[in-house]
Amino acid sequence: MNSYLKSIVVFLLIVIGSQLSLQAQLSPGDLAEPHAHLEGLSNCTLCHELGKKVSDQLCLDCHKLLNERITQNKGYHASEEVKKEACIACHSDHHGRKFKIINWDTTTFNHDLTGYELQGQHAETSCKSCHTKDFITDQNIREKQFSYLGLSTDCLNCHADYHQQSLPNDCLQCHDYKAFKPTSAFDHQETQFPLLGKHTEVDCIECHPITIQNNSDYQLFKPVDHQSCIACHEDVHNGKFGNDCKKCHSENSFKQIKGLSSFDHNATQYPLTGRHQGLSCEACHKNSYTDPLPHNRCMDCHTDYHQAEFTATNFNSDCIDCHTTAGFTPSNFGIEQHQQAAFALQGAHLATPCFECHLSDDQWHFRNIGEFCVDCHQDPHKPAISPKYYPENDCKSCHSEQSWQQITFDHELTGYQLEGEHASLECRECHIKPNPITNQKEHIFNQTKQDCKTCHTDPHAGQFDQEAPNANSCTTCHSAQSWDPLLFDHSKNRFVLDGAHQNLACGDCHKKTLLNNQTVTHYKIDYRCEACH
Repeated sequence: MNSYLKSIVVFLLIVIGSQLSLQAQLSPGDLAEPHAHLEGLSNCTLCHELGKKVSDQLCLDCHKLLNERITQNKGYHASEEVKKEACIACHSDHHGRKFKIINWDTTTFNHDLTGYELQGQHAETSCKSCHTKDFITDQNIREKQFSYLGLSTDCLNCHADYHQQSLPNDCLQCHDYKAFKPTSAFDHQETQFPLLGKHTEVDCIECHPITIQNNSDYQLFKPVDHQSCIACHEDVHNGKFGNDCKKCHSENSFKQIKGLSSFDHNATQYPLTGRHQGLSCEACHKNSYTDPLPHNRCMDCHTDYHQAEFTATNFNSDCIDCHTTAGFTPSNFGIEQHQQAAFALQGAHLATPCFECHLSDDQWHFRNIGEFCVDCHQDPHKPAISPKYYPENDCKSCHSEQSWQQITFDHELTGYQLEGEHASLECRECHIKPNPITNQKEHIFNQTKQDCKTCHTDPHAGQFDQEAPNANSCTTCHSAQSWDPLLFDHSKNRFVLDGAHQNLACGDCHKKTLLNNQTVTHYKIDYRCEACH
C-alpha cells in the first residue's frame, strides 16, 4: 500500500513539473498588475498574434478610451512623435506583478505633445497635483485605479471658482499662468467703466469689496453699479442736480468745477427755456450761485403787471396760465380757454381781437370790464327807442351776436304789424332818416308815424286829399302786398261800371295829365257822358 501511494505521488509530481516546465518555456514572466487578469495560456492571443509580435490593434481593442482619442487626433498618443511608435516600445510587460507599465521620467516628459502646453506655475507643478481622480470628468475613467486621461483643460476643472459664477469661465481673460494676482491680462480701460483721473489711484478693493458669500470669501466684480457717480459717492446736493455729477465735476477732483458756460441748467429743478436762456446768471443769482431761489411762481421774479386782477380771486393763478417764457406776447390764452370763462365768445365776438375789449389807455384789463352789450357798445337808439322794447339796455332783445344787421324784433309789440312787402324791409329803410338840417342819419323809432305818406310819395298828386283826409286812405285801393289797386271796387264809386264800360281798360278813361307839376294818372274826371262821348 505504501509503495502504491508513493508511486501515485511520484507520478503527480512528474505531471506538475512537466506543466510548469512547459509554461515556463512559453511565458517569459508574470504580467503586471493591470494585466494580471490576462494570465494563462488561453489568453495569449488577446494580446499576441500567433507567430508575430504584440499587436497594437489588439492593445487598442482593449484600451477603447485611448483608441477614441487617437481616432480624434487628440492627446499625447496622437502626436507625430508618439503615434509612429508601437505600443510595446513604451509599455512592455511580463516583468512581474509590480512592474510599472507606464513609466517615464517626469522631469524630461514633453507635456506639449499632449496638446496642452504647461506654462508658468503649471510647469512647476507635480504631475500628481493635476492627475488625480478628483479632477477626472469622465466617470468611466475615474473608476480606474489610475489614469492620465479624463482631465479637462478648463481652469475651473481644477481651480475653485472664486467669483462664484459672476464672471465668465475663461479665467485667462484676466489671469495668466504665473499667478492669480495681479490680473495681468485685465485692462480696466476696456471695460464699460474706463478709469480716469483720481479713479486710477483708487485700490480695487475700494470699489470691489470682499464679502462672505456661500461661506467663502467673495469679491464682487460684476455687476457693479457704475451708471451714476452716486452709486459710490454721496450726493451732497441731495438730488437737486440729478445723478450726472460729471456735468459740473470731473474725475480729477470734486472741487474742480467745470466752467459755467458748460453748466446745463436743465439738470436743475428749473430748466431754462425761452428768454430765460439769454439771461446772465447774475440776473437771477444776485448773491451766490448756491443760494436757494424761489422759482415755483413767475411772480417770484416778475412784477404782477395785472396788479392782482387774477390772484385776487385765485391765489394759485400765475403768468404761465396765459404766457410762455418765449415772451409776454402773444398770449396763449385762446378761444378754447375763453369759452370756459364767465363771458363765452359767440358770433362776431369770436373774430374780435383781444385789445378791442381788454386794452384801455395803454393798460390791459381783464376784470370788471363789463358783461352787458352797452358796457362796450354805444347805444345808438337812446332815446329813439322806448326802454320797454329792450329792458336793461339788452341789445340782444333785437340783435344777435352774429351781426348787428341780424334782427329778431317782434314788430307787433308796437301795435303796427308788418305785412306784405313791409315784412321784407330792413328796419333802416323806415327808421333811419337823414336829418333835414345836418343831413346826418338819425334813428327814428318813437316818432315814426304809421300813415303811408310818411314813407311813400303820393303818386296821385293829392287828387284824393279832399275826399279822404285820413292819412291811411291808400289802403282803400292798395294793400301791403302790392301797389296794384286790388282793393278798389268801381261799383262802390259814384260812377258804377255797367254795360260796355265794364270791358274798357282803366287807361281808356283815366288819361295821363300834368297836375301840380307832376305827371299822374287823372282819376278825378268828369263822368258825364258828353265828357267822353
